[in-house]
Amino acid sequence: MAAGAGRGVEFVEGNAELTPARLIGHHDPALVLEAGYRPDTFVDGPLLTAVREGALLYIEELNRVPEETLNVLVGVLAEGEIHVPRLGRVPAGAQFRLIAAMNPFDAVGTARVSQAISDRMCRIAIGYQDAAAERAIVERLTGLDDARAVELARASREHPQVWMGASVRGAIDLVRLERELAALRGGADDGTFADAAIAALSGRLRLEEGCEKTPEAIVMELIAGLGKASAPRRGAPSRPAAPGNR
Repeated sequence: MAAGAGRGVEFVEGNAELTPARLIGHHDPALVLEAGYRPDTFVDGPLLTAVREGALLYIEELNRVPEETLNVLVGVLAEGEIHVPRLGRVPAGAQFRLIAAMNPFDAVGTARVSQAISDRMCRIAIGYQDAAAERAIVERLTGLDDARAVELARASREHPQVWMGASVRGAIDLVRLERELAALRGGADDGTFADAAIAALSGRLRLEEGCEKTPEAIVMELIAGLGKASAPRRGAPSRPAAPGNR
């Protein structure tokens, strides 16, 4: 998007260690000792760089950023400027934009995204691709058009005891693992596919609460049902649209 618009982009990986100083910037201690707190002793962080240049600021995993750090975004989103201690007011370029991604269904290690932030952003929910698109993605990244791997990953999202199934990433890993296992074993067979599927998919499945089956058992059950038409389930619990970022 940035390249198409002829604009710069600052990338930020959201995590618990992203402090306000790391996002905004800081005064260089060595320079401060020599010259004091001056504009030329300040080292811009990604937020201030994007603000000054009117660039895109992209934050990955927004809800893994501590709330204290997220709060520094309120001013620049609301007023188009940011006030930095000992530096002063920094107006945002007219083309400055914040783009952020998050998976709202993760609970571990996530922080609350306040209404003050949410109210100043537009939201786009990205669902799963259709089967043809997933096959195209798998083929582009692996060099193989593996309909069975894609079908298995997609079937994991429909199992009645799976709350969240595998995304296309699972199908990609399945194809890669099967190919490597086949090379080691001197050929591919159903056992090779099953071993690759268990390794690629079992860790991605989130089972419904109270499910007594293991993820490995469910993968094997899904493999056994490949190619069989599945009747729609009545009263099935609704599932998240996709496990990928939004």
